[in-house]
Amino acid sequence: MGGADATIIRNTALVILALIVLRLVAAAFTPITFDEAYYWMWSKHLAGGYYDHPPMVALVIRAGTMIAGDTEFGVRLVSILLALPMSYAVYRSAAILFGGARVAATSAILLNVTMMAAVGTMIVTPDAPLLVASSFVLFCLAKVLETGRGAWWLGVGVAVGLALLSKYTALFFGLAILIWLVAIPKLRRWLVSPWPYLGGIIAFAIFSPVIAWNSQHQWVSFIKQMGRARISDFRPAYIAELIPTQFAFATPLVFILGAMGLYALARRRVGASASRVLIETMVWTIVAYFVWHSLHARVEANWFAPIYPAFAVAAAVAARLVQWRPRQQRVVDFCRRWAAPLGIVMFAGLVVQANTGVLSGYRRDATVRSVGVGWRELAAQIEAVRARTGASCILAPDYGTTAWLSFYLPRGTCVVQQAQRIRWVNMPEPDPALLAGKLLYVDEPRAEGHPFLNDVFSRVTRVADLTRKRGPLVVETYGIELLEGAKGDVLDRSPPPETQ
Repeated sequence: MGGADATIIRNTALVILALIVLRLVAAAFTPITFDEAYYWMWSKHLAGGYYDHPPMVALVIRAGTMIAGDTEFGVRLVSILLALPMSYAVYRSAAILFGGARVAATSAILLNVTMMAAVGTMIVTPDAPLLVASSFVLFCLAKVLETGRGAWWLGVGVAVGLALLSKYTALFFGLAILIWLVAIPKLRRWLVSPWPYLGGIIAFAIFSPVIAWNSQHQWVSFIKQMGRARISDFRPAYIAELIPTQFAFATPLVFILGAMGLYALARRRVGASASRVLIETMVWTIVAYFVWHSLHARVEANWFAPIYPAFAVAAAVAARLVQWRPRQQRVVDFCRRWAAPLGIVMFAGLVVQANTGVLSGYRRDATVRSVGVGWRELAAQIEAVRARTGASCILAPDYGTTAWLSFYLPRGTCVVQQAQRIRWVNMPEPDPALLAGKLLYVDEPRAEGHPFLNDVFSRVTRVADLTRKRGPLVVETYGIELLEGAKGDVLDRSPPPETQ
């Protein structure tokens, strides 16, 4: 390795470490989101699967809280640190596929400055481990191409298996790999080799706990997630949201580079055919599905996480390898120079806004309902009401409120979601004695009230109205109902709609 390459590697490592430190600081001060609190509850009761997703996010959170405790920092710690192996995998993938330390370093840095990676590893969701596993799928496939050794298919199997343990979207890797092998004549020999199929067996074995869990729970998670592909009505307006959301999540300048890189690869302007097609299939297979999905339902921006390692490599190809016309080259030079600073500024601005609301003049914004600013203070007020009324347990209407209450109330407090019991099937049932006495019900006030409470309890009394605030902004108001005289089972045990 030459001195120039060593310098590039060192500087790249320093940049990525600095970005990770920035995320760690932000993680320590940013209140937990309701989804993170929900997955934190999963981590306390590990299982082969859950109603919403496979179990990897729970394992990641469990590892972090074992190190740093049940805090915001602990929940997020391991997810943020996973950016280190993710960056290594993308760096090596780019170096193998397109050669040179410079394009490899650019790939790793561009991936890390996207909002998908920066926010997506700090705010822990199933997309965080999926993003990391996707990077290793790309890396192992690149090693198959570089070495011609069948043993690397076992690595592909492990990476795909871990991706499947993160999110069902990883199923599309199988199709992408098949298209790649068929499209490149010299790779077709693998179709009659046992190695790819051994890799598939490994992926299946790693994923098998999820299959076993679903088989024991009426296949509810598979039905819930895979049923989304069925088009029951036609709403093409959702397609218009795809590009703007990815423009933001990739950060604008990285998005421009990535789009230009994919265009250059499609036009065969750089790289060997096997390298070009690998990047294209890893991107377009999943994009094609989500375009299909958007014909009838909204596609959330974070769902594109699996394409981002390959997209970052495409962006680096545009930035470092393609010979552009003068006007295009000026655009590329500008994007390459300012992509990282803009990504850092966007991340910092989002963290400041989510915590304070100052950038919007303390008005409501997209982060205000999902990030739990004000919940620590609200939970203290709810605990005071619980102690004053002598309530033995707190009921909530939805999983988000249940999770926030569980995270911010004193440990051991009885908190139960009244409905959707399938979400908590891996956890012990609440002690019947705790549900037999006085209870509190926490929900946003409604004009019609909560008629079903009168069907279940003989006495329902409003005892408090409490607010969650971010600075001067009232984010939500909660009505606290005291429930007495249960007429029967206080929990709604209706089967999930997916099984009916």
